[in-house]
Amino acid sequence: MNNPVQHLVIVGGGTAGWLSACMLAARLPEKRITLVEAPDIPTIGVGEGTWPTMRETLATIGIAEAEFLRECDASFKQGSRFDGWRDGSDGDSYLHPFSAPPPSEMRDLAAAWQREGARGAFAAAITPQHAVCAANMAPRQRAMPDYAGALNYGYHLDAGKFAALLMRHATTRLGVTRIAAHVTGVTRAENGDIAALVLRGAAPLAGDLFLDCSGQAGILIAGECGAGWVDRSDVSFNDRALAVQVPVLPGSPIAAQTIGTAHEAGWFWDIGLPSRRGIGCVYASRFLTDDRAAEILMAYVAAKVPGADPASLTPRKLAFMTGHRDRFWIGNCLAVGLSAGFIEPLEASAIVLIELSLKALAENFPQGRASMDIHAARFNELFRYRWDRIVEFLKLHYALSERPEPYWQAQRAAETIPQRLAECLALWREQSPSVWDFPRVDEMFPAASQQYVLHGMGFPVPLSGAAPAPSSRLAEVTAKARALTAALPSARDYLDRLAAQSPAARIPA
Repeated sequence: MNNPVQHLVIVGGGTAGWLSACMLAARLPEKRITLVEAPDIPTIGVGEGTWPTMRETLATIGIAEAEFLRECDASFKQGSRFDGWRDGSDGDSYLHPFSAPPPSEMRDLAAAWQREGARGAFAAAITPQHAVCAANMAPRQRAMPDYAGALNYGYHLDAGKFAALLMRHATTRLGVTRIAAHVTGVTRAENGDIAALVLRGAAPLAGDLFLDCSGQAGILIAGECGAGWVDRSDVSFNDRALAVQVPVLPGSPIAAQTIGTAHEAGWFWDIGLPSRRGIGCVYASRFLTDDRAAEILMAYVAAKVPGADPASLTPRKLAFMTGHRDRFWIGNCLAVGLSAGFIEPLEASAIVLIELSLKALAENFPQGRASMDIHAARFNELFRYRWDRIVEFLKLHYALSERPEPYWQAQRAAETIPQRLAECLALWREQSPSVWDFPRVDEMFPAASQQYVLHGMGFPVPLSGAAPAPSSRLAEVTAKARALTAALPSARDYLDRLAAQSPAARIPA
């Protein structure tokens, strides 16, 4: 029998659970959605960066941009800056921005930049967003419609406040039912599917499709459905992080991009919000002790945050396995978020993987059980592809480094570089990255992203086959950068003015 899929049950809250609830309720309003979360298990709550995809997601689920920014202590993210990754010298810095010219122009502009002696930063020659980020500007004027901008942008946010906003929105506006209870087991249907959740202190909860958003525990996808684990630590070494939240002085600049600063055995993340900065030390435990990680983290805070008191901060330690499930969808159970996998937060891939998972599900939703295995097989193939590309792209940041420390030497050892990435690097010495290298729809890191990292790290631009753009085209980028920095407000001014609005204006009717 082709039992219809009517009731969706989500296990786990946090960003993954509540974003799933909101997106599916908005995209599939005819379905019944119930979310079960344990009342006493804290969420990880450190995922603070999004991609530009979040703008479409928020618009789809019906949250106004001003409400989101205010309620989540959020700011704008226009890319990621990498300091000290090439050799650690003064001026060793490059930007991976969210805006790029069309692919047909990227190659020619890059060739012109190379032929003119590679003067200035590669991203500065390619896109005016480099200048806007350097000046800590917002990507939009306040008078613009929601989610529109002069430049492409995502967000930095407080993950705990974001989950709380999504929960309120889901339960009060989108009709999602929340149950606070522990899942202690499942009952099975005759075909082996999950028929119902067994809840402590509550009646069993039956469902047709179950989303596992339980975090690294994977209580359904691994504990009940038997998904295996694909260990990627042979390529991606980092398995620890120490995180702190550092208050900032009123009126201090808010960075327009995530800042990732390399250190002796990993890197620091630095994310600016209106009221604080989220700072963390990511490292590999086989190259750095926890005590040494805490020492260099506090030294970074003291050096980088005016007015900070490192002695008043207590770092939160996070230990994680690097890898993903061998299958993400088994039977009538689909893993979303950390239950599907995790890799270091170098390019903020965690939240966008949630968004892409939900998009794939909503746009290819199984109408009944008979087609579910076909959907599951396609989903598993797609997301294994995506995980492979994430692992390769993050490795690219390390593979070209010239830093001398043992950790960095190990990161660029040939045996730790995936074969496909090694082959691409060989090709890219002859021809620039293109759609031939990344042919899928919705590629997470397309050719332009690869080029920003490659040439930011000093990889030469191949000149064969390129028709260099005239110098006037590079001058046009510079002129547009001057115009935007003159017209756009600072991120601090934009967000302070927004916060000063009356409470009555915060939540639209």
